[in-house]
Amino acid sequence: MMRLLRECRILIQESGRVYWTLLKVMIPALLIVKALDMLGGVGVFGQALSPIMQLVGLPDDVGIVWATLILTNIYAGMLVFFNLGVSENLTVAQVTVLGVLMLLAHSLPVEGAIAKRMGVSWRVTIALRFGGALVLGFLLHQFYSYFDLLQQPSQLMWQPPANPDTSFLGWCIGQVKTMAWIYVIILSLMIILKILRVLGIERLMHALLYPILRMLGIGKAAANVAVIGTVLGLTFGAGLLIKEAESGHLTKRDIFLTIGFLSLCHSVIEDTMLVLLLGADLSGILWARLAFALFTIAILARLPFVSRRLVETN
Repeated sequence: MMRLLRECRILIQESGRVYWTLLKVMIPALLIVKALDMLGGVGVFGQALSPIMQLVGLPDDVGIVWATLILTNIYAGMLVFFNLGVSENLTVAQVTVLGVLMLLAHSLPVEGAIAKRMGVSWRVTIALRFGGALVLGFLLHQFYSYFDLLQQPSQLMWQPPANPDTSFLGWCIGQVKTMAWIYVIILSLMIILKILRVLGIERLMHALLYPILRMLGIGKAAANVAVIGTVLGLTFGAGLLIKEAESGHLTKRDIFLTIGFLSLCHSVIEDTMLVLLLGADLSGILWARLAFALFTIAILARLPFVSRRLVETN
């Protein structure tokens, strides 16, 4: 009984340290983004992105949707997409391309700050996520156009709740709720991982995932973190990475490549389902995204200058 209580105390302390580390990164980024939004920065950014939309076969006015996503989150981008009223003018292929942009490059200030805390520079984050989104979006646009695929009109299967609270107080309350849930989820994940470790299931996961991780150049010790981040999201994956890094289980290379992979492919259940509601097709927002992430990180892992130039020390 005493041992169980001691383990519980250790888990609470460890989860508290990880949570505090994430808060120190996330709160300043959230406040800066909110200030930019209130000052009209999102609109200016959207106008700057408008010409780029043509490269991926999208109309100029969709630039404001992607700008909102890049600076805030997928939910805010969905709201802007709905309010623009452009969904009926887009094909399934176009919404799928937009979905890829949404999934690869969203919440960059917050998630980029988390990646920076783990040793991945802003330059790498922007290149991977913003650049990767444009590359994959362009390739899918060309592929769908050349083979005349998904050219039927899209169908929007979602609409925002009536009278959402868009006040600053409402935003603050929403962020506090989100932060509270983040701690609950991090603590729950750490408890689950502890149980898996005791039962020996973690070792089995490492063995099963070893071929994929080896292709990506990632050590077996990062298997559980990679799985959790891919399924639940970069924030939770990074939270567990912080704990594993502090315990000395992961090398700097493992951390860099894992964060790189999660930057391109994370939260594959929730985020993918959200984009499906906009009328996108799984071929692009799930399968092409997963293949692109695997291919990109496998190539990145084999570049000789990765360990010397792309990983920053804190």
